[in-house]
Formats: sequence, structure tokens, C-alpha cells
Amino acid sequence: MSRNLSTAEVSRIVGLSEARVRQLVRAGLCGSAPRGRRYAFGFQDLVVLRAAAGLLAHGVPLSRVRRALVALVAELPDDRPLSGLRIHADGRHVAVRDASGTWQPETGQALLDFEVDEVAELLEAARRDRKPDDSERVAIARSEFETALELEDEDPGAAAEAYGRSLELDPSLVDAYVNLGRLALDAGDAARAAAICEHALEQAPDDPLIRFNLALALEDTLGPEAAAAQYERALSIDEDFAEAHFNLAALCDQLGRESDAIRHYSAYQRLTDRS
Repeated sequence: MSRNLSTAEVSRIVGLSEARVRQLVRAGLCGSAPRGRRYAFGFQDLVVLRAAAGLLAHGVPLSRVRRALVALVAELPDDRPLSGLRIHADGRHVAVRDASGTWQPETGQALLDFEVDEVAELLEAARRDRKPDDSERVAIARSEFETALELEDEDPGAAAEAYGRSLELDPSLVDAYVNLGRLALDAGDAARAAAICEHALEQAPDDPLIRFNLALALEDTLGPEAAAAQYERALSIDEDFAEAHFNLAALCDQLGRESDAIRHYSAYQRLTDRS
């Protein structure tokens, strides 16, 4: 698990005050990494802090808790599987038992006895309930976007769902709107494509590609005049948008705007010859 829990979240999981959690971090009981002005905790940190909470609940002084658990920290390397562990400790000793037997930073009788898997269950519950902060939402949205890109060819429906999830997390992710609208057009749902483009324009009103896609959708919903207006708007933003010139030329010809049709066909020819 990545180190992505805050002090407040750890406080709720292990049953210690936030001040006590910070005190234990400063005492060297876990390797919590600083994140800005905050700490960020991983699963291994929770195991150690839960053990510390049990010892403190039995009236063991912090100095003795620290001595008893520092060795445990050393015995929980990142590559050791934590599932199935049981921790036993009194004020002086900590022992850890798993399927392979007992491995002990120190030896002694059991006073504290809890399943590390219980910590995992509490952690999973906290992760389900937590609301990601802004930076995490952006990162998750980008991950969903990348997943959608990979799914487009093999499963457009799943790709559309992934784009939708990315936009729930980050409505400013304009590329997700563009691709989602295109998928709707490909599926023959011009009305949905137009609605998606309208939402996208709330975030990026001067994006010529969104205007272009909206024009494509409007050709099948509101007709050539509404579509032509959007192509013209796209070209006012990017006069070198060759495909917009081509489509607009065809609409102008359909609407009886012969001179405009010739002008846009000529622009399209000039731009494609140049490229």
C-alpha cells in the first residue's frame, strides 16, 4: 500500500489522539514520510502504532513502549508479507507469530494480542470512507483517463464509463470530454454527444476541437445552420483547422452559400497541400 493516510485517519484507525500519533512518529516508532506539513502513513506504520496503542492502554510508559517496539520496526521489512501476523507484547517485549513460526525482536509473555489482519480491515474501511484531497482526485482522474484510452478499441462502453469516472473526479479534464463525446458520436448518439460537448465548453469555451465535435453532433440534431455556426466558431479560434473548413464548405453548399463554400474548400485545399 502506498503511504497515503493522514494523521487524522491513522488516529481514527488505531484509537490514539492525533497529538499522540505525532509524538510516536517523533519518537521514531514508524517511518511515516512527511508530505508538505503533514505526515503520510502506510500499512506497516499502522501495525506498529496499533501495537503502541495497546501498550499505552495498559499503562506502559511511552519510553518503555518505544524500547519494546523499535526492534519490531526493524523486523517488519517492506518485503515481508504482513497478512496473518499476530503481535504479542508486554511492556518490555514484543513477539510476532506467523504461519512459519515465531520471530521475536524480544521474548516475553503475551499481554497485548491482536491480529494484524484486523488493522488491514480497519484500513480498508477507512480507505472506502475517506474523500481524496484535490491532488489525489486529479491523479485518480488521470489514471481513469489513461485506463479509458486503453479500453477504447476493445470495449468502448467500458472506456466511456472510465471517462465518466475521470470527469466526476476532475471536471476540468477537457480531453476526457472530447473523447467521451467522440465515443457517443461513434455509437450514433448525437444528442448525447452534443450534451457532452456543451458541458465541455463550460470548462473550455475556446477549445476549437470541442466546437468541431459539437458541430458534428448538431448536424444530426439541430441541422446544418446550427452546425455551421459551431464550425465558424471553431475557425474563429483556429483558422488553420482544415477539417472544419472542409465540413463547413459542405454545409455552406447545402445551405446555398456558394461563395462561402468555395472559400472554405479553397482554405481546406491550401492547408492540406501545405501539410
